[in-house]
Amino acid sequence: MNYEICVSREKKNLGHNNSAAHIKRAAAAALRAEGVEKAIISVMLTDDEGIRRVNREFRGVDSATDVLSFPLNELTPGAFDPADCETDPETGAALLGDMMISVPRCEAQGEEFGHGYEREIEYLTVHSVLHLLGYDHLDEGAMKKQMRAREKQIMGDKD
Repeated sequence: MNYEICVSREKKNLGHNNSAAHIKRAAAAALRAEGVEKAIISVMLTDDEGIRRVNREFRGVDSATDVLSFPLNELTPGAFDPADCETDPETGAALLGDMMISVPRCEAQGEEFGHGYEREIEYLTVHSVLHLLGYDHLDEGAMKKQMRAREKQIMGDKD
């Protein structure tokens, strides 16, 4: 497995010292679980102001959120095929897309849900990677259930 997970910060000192390690571990777990062997993903850590600006610009939603995903490919959930992806000409790795995580929102949700920042940033990363791989939850039906079940499996949750 060869994954290039590029994590950057929109502002200096944003996030925790171990944020990148947690993101890379969670992204690799999701990619492995979905059968992806070589991939490149870009992750931007931001604050509520930054994610609100991007949410407004790209989705027309003028509010902050926890995570945004920008897939480069239109993929079928649970049926990853590298032939369906743009690839890096040098490495052949699938270019999956970009994600943006609001650190303050992640901190607040980790506290609210009682599992802390590290688990929350890992969950948001898994959630976003699944979006990059074609999963969605816009409807309340089967697609949302499929995505939630996959998140639980990857995060190691038990019913």
